Amino acid sequence: MKKNTHLYSLLFLAICLTVLACQKSLSRAGAGPTGQTQDSTQLPQDTVPVKKPDSVATTPPYPQTAVTGCAYAPNYGDSIIFPQPATSQDYIVHPTNDPGPGKYFSWPIGLVIDSLTGAIDVTKSETGMRYAIGFVKSGTNDTCLNTLIIGGAAYMDSIYVLSDGATTAVPYYDANAYMAAACSSGSGCAFDVTGSATNARVVIDKSTGVIDLEKTLNGTSLLGGVFGLLPLNGVKSAVIPIYYRINDASNSALQHIDVQFEYYYSKSQMNPGLIIGLLTKLDNILTGNLISTTSNPRPPLIFIVRSR
Repeated sequence: MKKNTHLYSLLFLAICLTVLACQKSLSRAGAGPTGQTQDSTQLPQDTVPVKKPDSVATTPPYPQTAVTGCAYAPNYGDSIIFPQPATSQDYIVHPTNDPGPGKYFSWPIGLVIDSLTGAIDVTKSETGMRYAIGFVKSGTNDTCLNTLIIGGAAYMDSIYVLSDGATTAVPYYDANAYMAAACSSGSGCAFDVTGSATNARVVIDKSTGVIDLEKTLNGTSLLGGVFGLLPLNGVKSAVIPIYYRINDASNSALQHIDVQFEYYYSKSQMNPGLIIGLLTKLDNILTGNLISTTSNPRPPLIFIVRSR
């Protein structure tokens, strides 16, 4: 009897050591379903950093009595500017006008702007988004506003119910949900160029940027999908960067968009307040407004729901 007990103890110890070894192996190999992506891929020289510094300007609350069309409104020469290839130096854009002394601010969070000069670090700013840039002239309390779009790709904060046939997340471009998809033909665009999304078990079309949500949930291997083998209600993925290049006015500059996935078995199990906030963001995108003036709109949240 004692011999059998000893054998069972040795067997249990062997199983524990095997499981521990597998966990360490997976940790070294790449991202886990619930941890931060660890991508060992060597990035190109013009890599955009995943972690972006905060804007030089401390963003105050969005002005309730903003002025538009004033003579000293921030002007950058166009309503949309595009990132450009950058290696050792970031791509910086300066205002084309000189409104005099004052301070610059921007909404929502994501634009890296110098509060004194209005210079925008496009390389470190969140792309594919519409911003309001405000200037408060010294000696006044009035905020003069102008809008500016930083070109690039993005995904909408949205709920995708698989049982309703909503099985793909399609990127939109230049903050315009109705613009013809720049990469729909699969020509001249490249997505997940570093493999960071694939390593996190996100199944993405490398030419169009379309994410296969069903495969991303269920996985294409024994390891399961982005949430692991048995996802639980409300589980979130890590924040996953998707690096891409677009053959447009950006001259194929390397850009990236962070995304995050969240899972629910049914839509009825989602918090109503969460759905309302999500629909507000979505409505702002579809109507051409700022995604948000009070919170950080990135990363976009992609909700994968099995059934209604």
